[in-house]
Amino acid sequence: MHGHHHHHHHHDGDTPEYADLSVPERELRPLDVSRRRFLRNAGLLGAAVAGGGALTAGTASASTWDSPGRYQWLAGDHHIHTQYSNDAMYTVEQQVSGGVRNGLDWMVITDHGYLAHEKYAVQQTYADVLASRRRHRGLLLWQGLEWNTPAAEHATVFFDCTRDEAQMLQTFEQLFDGNVNGTNPSSPANEAIAVQGLKWLDQQVRSGKINSALFLANHPSRNGRLSPHELRNWRDTAPHIAVGMEGSPGAQADSTPVALGGNGAARGGYSNSPGVDSWPGYPLELYRTHGGFDWMTAKLGGLWDSMLAEGKGWWITSNSDSHRNFGDTLTNASPDSDYNSTGKHLDPVDSGVRHSWADFWPGQYSRTVVGATDRSYRAVMDGIRNGRVWVAMGGLLAGLEVTVFSDEGGWPVTLGGRTSVRCGGNVTVLIVARLATRPNAGGSIPRLARMDLIQGMVTGPVADRDTFATPSVKVAQSFDTRRGNVAVFQHTFRNVRDPFYVRLRGTDGNVHADGSIEPRMDPAGGVDPWSDLWTYSNPIFVDVR
Repeated sequence: MHGHHHHHHHHDGDTPEYADLSVPERELRPLDVSRRRFLRNAGLLGAAVAGGGALTAGTASASTWDSPGRYQWLAGDHHIHTQYSNDAMYTVEQQVSGGVRNGLDWMVITDHGYLAHEKYAVQQTYADVLASRRRHRGLLLWQGLEWNTPAAEHATVFFDCTRDEAQMLQTFEQLFDGNVNGTNPSSPANEAIAVQGLKWLDQQVRSGKINSALFLANHPSRNGRLSPHELRNWRDTAPHIAVGMEGSPGAQADSTPVALGGNGAARGGYSNSPGVDSWPGYPLELYRTHGGFDWMTAKLGGLWDSMLAEGKGWWITSNSDSHRNFGDTLTNASPDSDYNSTGKHLDPVDSGVRHSWADFWPGQYSRTVVGATDRSYRAVMDGIRNGRVWVAMGGLLAGLEVTVFSDEGGWPVTLGGRTSVRCGGNVTVLIVARLATRPNAGGSIPRLARMDLIQGMVTGPVADRDTFATPSVKVAQSFDTRRGNVAVFQHTFRNVRDPFYVRLRGTDGNVHADGSIEPRMDPAGGVDPWSDLWTYSNPIFVDVR
C-alpha cells in the first residue's frame, strides 16, 4: 500500500482537493484520485463542478493505480483466416487491409491446423505476415494458429513476437494439433493431450524460448464439445496462457436474411445439435447464439458466471472468424487445386457475384477492445491476459471506461482488476459509456438503449468441475442510456459482506426474450445481424477483508 502525505493547500473558493489540479495526485486519498480521474475521463475537468470554482487545467500521473485512463484502448481481432487455411481464400494482405480499413489496431492470423498447413504453410504465411507488418507500420500483426484442440473444439494460440515465432508455432502444431495427430475425438486420453499442449507452451515461456503465449477457446458452444471440466482444466493448468474464450463467435453475417442478400442461416454458424463428441449434460439452447453471443456468455448465471464465481479470471473476446466476406465478389481461384500438396490456395479472383453466405471483414462488425499500457505486442497480450477487455457488435459503443473503488480508499481498478473492501464497507462502480456518433458498416448509427450492471457472488471452487450454472447472479441495476453522446452513471454496493464481481452488458434494446430483458435465442432461419446489437465487458472482482 502506498503511503499518503497530507498537506493543506490554499483553495480558491470551495474547490474540493480532487478538483484542484494544483494539489499533486500523490497527496490525494485514493478515492479522490478516482474522482479526479473520473472527471477528467468524462471531459469535466477544466469546467466548473458543483460546489467548486473554475478548475485549472493540468495533467496528473496515473502510473500508481489502475484507472481506465491509464490505458490505450486498442481494437482488434484474434480469429482470421487466409489462403493458407484449407477452407479460406484471402491473401494475408487482403485480410490485413480489411482490418485496417475497419479501424483495427491489432490482428492475429489464425489459419487452421492441418497436415498440409503444418508441412508447407507456416513459413510461407510468416513471410507474408512480415511483408504486411512492413506495409502497415501502425498495426500490431501476429501469426497465430487455430488449434484443433485435442478432444475439443478450436482455439486461437499465438506468441509474443520473437525470432523463432514461426518455428515454435510449427513445432507446437506438429506435436499437439488434433488434425495433424488424429486426436480430435472426445476421450479422456485426448483431453490429456490438450493439457500437455498447454503445459508445453508454459514450459517454453518459463525457459525463455518464447516471451509469452495466449490460448483463447473459439466458438465454444458451436458443437457442444467443450465440457465445463475441460475449460476449468485448461485455465488451471496454464492460468497465464489459457485465459478465456470467444464471448460471441464470428460468422455473424451467416444469419443475414435472403431479402437482404444473405442466405438466412444461423448466427455464427450455430445451427447444430448434439453429436457423438458432444458433452451430454448441456441443454439444447447451448447450440444456438443468444443476441449473437455464445450461450456460455449470454446465459445469466450460466457457465461463464459459474467460472467467475470461483473467483478466478476467465475472459471473453469477440471476433470475425473471417473466411469469405459478405458482399465481396472475390472467390477461390482454385477450388480443385491441391491445397494438400502446397498448403496454399491460389490468390482469389473476382467472380462479379456477391457472397450471400459469409463472414464479416475483421473489425467490420465485432471488435475486441483491449486496455494496453502502450502500443506494443507485449502490452496487448498483457491486456488480454489481465482481462482489460470489452467487446461490442456493430459499433454499438465508441468507448467504455469502468472504475471500481471502495469508500475507505482502496486503489481503484478497471476491467479485469481486483479490489478489496473491509466487511461492511461500500463499493462504487463508475461507468462512462461513449455512444456511437458515426454510422457503422451496416449504414446506421447504432444507439445504446440500456446498460445492465450484473453482480455475481464469489462462492469459491466448485465440488463438481462440470458445474455450468451459479444461482447468485443478478442484474443489480439497469441504466437508460438513450440521451446524449456520453452516458455517465454510478452504482454503490453498500454494507458489503461477501466477495463478488461485477460485469456490464449493453443492448440497442431492439430484441429481447419474451417478457424479459435477457437476450433472445437467435432464430434458426436467420436475423439481420445489424438489428440486434449487444456489448459485454469483462468482470472486476471485489474481495472482502
